[in-house]
Amino acid sequence: RKRWNKAGVSRVEIERIGNVMRFTVWTARPGVVIGKQGAEIQAVREELQAKTGSRVMINIQEIKNPDAEAQVVAEGVAASLERRISFRRAMKQSIFRAMKSGAKGIKIQCAGRLGGAEIARTEWYLEGQLPLSTLRADINYGFAEAHTIYGVIGIKVWIYKGEIMERKPVMEAVPAHQERG
Repeated sequence: RKRWNKAGVSRVEIERIGNVMRFTVWTARPGVVIGKQGAEIQAVREELQAKTGSRVMINIQEIKNPDAEAQVVAEGVAASLERRISFRRAMKQSIFRAMKSGAKGIKIQCAGRLGGAEIARTEWYLEGQLPLSTLRADINYGFAEAHTIYGVIGIKVWIYKGEIMERKPVMEAVPAHQERG
């Protein structure tokens, strides 16, 4: 993830099947991850094979809607703060884009020396609904750090996408006993 910090990597899944390791990388910009003619991904594959000693497969999945992915939003706010954009403006713009892209609720929290203040504080904005106590709520969480000239500012993002409804298998109607005629 550190290697691809500008590529908008949302998450990485690692699967181990026998002596093969499969890495699935979800990214907003797959071209940055793959590199010119696959050079970047080939270098990562060789590095991982040297470290693990097993065969490595890397799958790249493109995020269709990066404005509704919490990790990508957090990294975007961090990049804005590093470019010296006001933290309030960066947070409000990200909230607007996330709500426009179909999120049901979003909360963004920035903590640290906001605006270069001497005393660190925490500020957050919430729009829509964010049921953190509801177990079936589909809430995406992301965290990023902005390294400014004043110090480090931590950014946390929660995005509510709706409820997860599990499909219960429909039982077929089976008669308890059949009458014989």
